[in-house]
Amino acid sequence: MTLNFNFQEILTNFMVLFAVIDITGSIPILIDLSNAGNKVHPGRAAVISFVILMAFLFAGKALLRLFNTDIASFAVAGALVLFALAIEMTFNIEIFRNNHNAPGAATIVPVVFPLVAGPGALTTALSLRAGYHVENIIMAIALNMVIVYIVLLKVRFIERLIGTNTIYVLRRFLGVILLAMSVKLFISNLRILL
Repeated sequence: MTLNFNFQEILTNFMVLFAVIDITGSIPILIDLSNAGNKVHPGRAAVISFVILMAFLFAGKALLRLFNTDIASFAVAGALVLFALAIEMTFNIEIFRNNHNAPGAATIVPVVFPLVAGPGALTTALSLRAGYHVENIIMAIALNMVIVYIVLLKVRFIERLIGTNTIYVLRRFLGVILLAMSVKLFISNLRILL
């Protein structure tokens, strides 16, 4: 088995996952959690998120077979979910309802799920398998978890450093990028199905 590491693929996968996870856009939520006295463990959150994403990346295909569907079909459905997420990010419309006051440890709920390893990220990880080598997706997930760890560790510093307005603009910009990527993912996999 040969490994097909490709910088372009890693970067593309990284950007897609970064846009979907949107940890910088979650900074206001993380600050609210901190103000409410909820402690978040950055290392634990990053590791658990990585494990969940990896499990879905590899076991998701078997799960799809169980429901008699293929990766191309899932990728088209995933592209529609990404499209909805992109609309949410770009136009500040709530499509996916996240219960940020769910009971339990803040590290798991809501940080790991749904903020980091939520439905969008899980769908994206599996959808990316339709067009990219798995080792490049793994690298992209790992790099995103490093970013997640850094943001969780330094959330107050990052807020002061980049400011609320920059976070707002970055969220909109990543929303537009994600919108374009979801359209590309939809069209390329729809061709396979047709």
